[in-house]
Amino acid sequence: MTVDGIENYLVVTRNVFSNRLPLHRKYDLKGSTVDREASDKEKEKDLPTLKDNDFVKDGTKVVIGDDAKERLMETLTADVEFLMKLQMMDYSLLLGVHDCEQAEQDNLDRPEQPDFGVTEDSYNEDDEDSGGSTVAVGAPTGPTPPDSPQMSRMRAARSMSYQYTGQIIPELDIYAIPCKEDDTRREVYFLALIDILTHYGVKKQAAKAAKTVKYGSHVDGISTVEPEQYGRRFLDFMAKVIE
Repeated sequence: MTVDGIENYLVVTRNVFSNRLPLHRKYDLKGSTVDREASDKEKEKDLPTLKDNDFVKDGTKVVIGDDAKERLMETLTADVEFLMKLQMMDYSLLLGVHDCEQAEQDNLDRPEQPDFGVTEDSYNEDDEDSGGSTVAVGAPTGPTPPDSPQMSRMRAARSMSYQYTGQIIPELDIYAIPCKEDDTRREVYFLALIDILTHYGVKKQAAKAAKTVKYGSHVDGISTVEPEQYGRRFLDFMAKVIE
C-alpha cells in the first residue's frame, strides 16, 4: 500500500481463535519472565490476555498427548529456526483455552435463542456453482466467489448441530487442538505464533542493553535478547508446558 509516495507492506493473518467455541482463558507466551505479568488494568477485562508468569502461577498446561506434542513441537521448531535465520525475535505463542465443561454449563444457563445463521433455505448449491450472491438471514450481502472462505463456513455450518457439542470442525477451527481427555479436563486449545516481524536491529539491541543494566543478573529472563537465544529459550519453555 502506497501512502504519500511511501510503500507500506501489510501482513494480514487469519484469526487464531474460533467464532463458535468461546475462550475461557487467553495467554501471550514468550518464554521469558521479566515484566511478563498482565497489568491490573488488563486483568479487569472479561477475557484478559495473560502472560508467562500468570501462566505459570495458574498452573496451566497444554495437555495434548505425546504424539500430538511431538508433531506440534516439530512445527514450532521449524518455524522458530526459520525466524532465527531471519534475525527475528519478540514473537509469541498466542494460546486460547476453551473449557468444554464450562461451555456446556453456560449453554444450559443461556435462554434458548433462535438461530440466525446459515440454513438450508438460505443456501443452495446453485449459488456456489454460479459464484453469485449467497444471502443468509442476518449475514452481510454481496457476491461470494466459490473459493471464498465464507463458502467453507457455510458448508460446515449446514452440518452443525444447533446444540453445543464441543466438537472441533477443522474447516472452521483451523488452529484448534483437542486436549488429551482424562478425568480432570476437557479442553480445546487454539494456538499459533504471532508478532513474527520484529527484527533484531539497533533499537532492540539498545533495549537489551538498557534492560541488562536495569535487571543485572536477571538478563536471561528479559524478552529482548539475540534471536538465537530468544528462539532456544522459547522452544525450551514450550517443551516444558506442553504435555
